[in-house]
Amino acid sequence: MTQAMRDSITPLIITYNEAPNIGRVMDKLAWAKRIVVLDSGSSDDTLAIVRRWPQAEIHTRSFDSFAGQCNHGLSLIGSGWVLSLDADYVLSDRLVAEIAALEPPEAVAGYRASFIYCVHGRNLRGTLYPPRTVLYRAGHARYHDVGHGHRVTVEGEVKSLAAPIFHDDRKPLGRWLQSQQSYARTEAAHLLSSPPEALSRNDRLRLMAWPAPVLVLLYTLFVKGAVLDGWPGWFYALQRLLAETVLTLEIIDRRAAPRQPSETSSNP
Repeated sequence: MTQAMRDSITPLIITYNEAPNIGRVMDKLAWAKRIVVLDSGSSDDTLAIVRRWPQAEIHTRSFDSFAGQCNHGLSLIGSGWVLSLDADYVLSDRLVAEIAALEPPEAVAGYRASFIYCVHGRNLRGTLYPPRTVLYRAGHARYHDVGHGHRVTVEGEVKSLAAPIFHDDRKPLGRWLQSQQSYARTEAAHLLSSPPEALSRNDRLRLMAWPAPVLVLLYTLFVKGAVLDGWPGWFYALQRLLAETVLTLEIIDRRAAPRQPSETSSNP
């Protein structure tokens, strides 16, 4: 990595109780001159682990939304290049080397990366997780919330990186289960309030409700190849089935619930 390019990249990590993950993420960032960690009030050992890296800056902000956290993180960085990472994104050695060799022209404002999904450290053949723009010029980027997730809009050309990131979340299963209902509520509200033409084909399928859980199970097992990954593949496929089932139930429940008095017509 050229000195100028290396020094211009600041990793940005959003954290909340990520002790099972954050050390592995930080290990792959030892080359960074500065690492910005924006924490939402962790009560476990997350911040104690982060402090092992002297170049890490810890900032705390109450969580309002993923986009709100990320945009605040951008304001802390200010300029240069940002490497935006969730706290369970572990850079592959190949990606570290690829970033090291980058010499981006002025017209290039960002780079997207693909992911290898891991279950307790075991790599799967495929994932439903789409590529994300993770490396970009700070002044060209802005985040916005979409359903329960968030996306970054980058002004300028975005190219693809060849090497992957490992998506390797090792938090307890109970933590994942607790988050699904909250995610489903937010996602259902987004899907039901959006005009059909603004939704992707997959999201329109989700609005049909009943087919989505069955189709996502079959797609994950047989199209993405999880059936060949042994128990980690089945674990991942069943997670996707459960997440889609909770979302389907939320959509059906909202459609079936009686309308509020303010939504019903009344005689004058």
